[in-house]
Amino acid sequence: MAAYLLYPLAALIGYLAGSIPFGLLMTRAAGVGDIRQIGSGNIGATNVLRTGRKDLALATLLLDSLKAGLVALGFGVLSGPEAGLIAGASAFVGHCYPVWLGFKGGKGVATFAGLLPFVSLPAFYVAAPVWLAIFAITRISSLAALTAAVLVAPGAWFVEELQHRPHNWFVLSGLAVLSAFVFWTHRTNLGRLLKGTEPRFGSSKAKPDA
Repeated sequence: MAAYLLYPLAALIGYLAGSIPFGLLMTRAAGVGDIRQIGSGNIGATNVLRTGRKDLALATLLLDSLKAGLVALGFGVLSGPEAGLIAGASAFVGHCYPVWLGFKGGKGVATFAGLLPFVSLPAFYVAAPVWLAIFAITRISSLAALTAAVLVAPGAWFVEELQHRPHNWFVLSGLAVLSAFVFWTHRTNLGRLLKGTEPRFGSSKAKPDA
């Protein structure tokens, strides 16, 4: 069977996995309430942290990352990096627009990060330290996410050049599209960043931003 015949299945399973709202499920199970009624209404880890439950926020971060990473890994092993990218990218879309929640989900940073190690290690090697450095300096999670996202595809290309590895243009192009998608999901944050009004993490006046 040709590998590309598995692409629709990768997209479907990836989307359904990505649509699992772990942040909402865990906060409800813990008795915190409906995370969509707290802060920004986002179902991601940053908003879960606003409940004061660091354990739930960490669990949400890990599970939102793994739901993309595992489908990317599974289909990557089964059918190659292209199928892995399609599965992981579909999980990203599912997280942002989950069918179970009226297509209102999170902003996709954790799911994007989760697929990178299984789709493009060079991209992960660039994006992870950039996110950590920008967040440590600015304490603005959206700025860290946007900066890391814009460097994912070119960073992967550059590392592959240094390692004299052949480029997979399907994967690089897909990563560039996902990076653009991150800018779309953070468009309100981007507007505040340009105005200089984006809150810093931990500020008493801060509202959830990612």
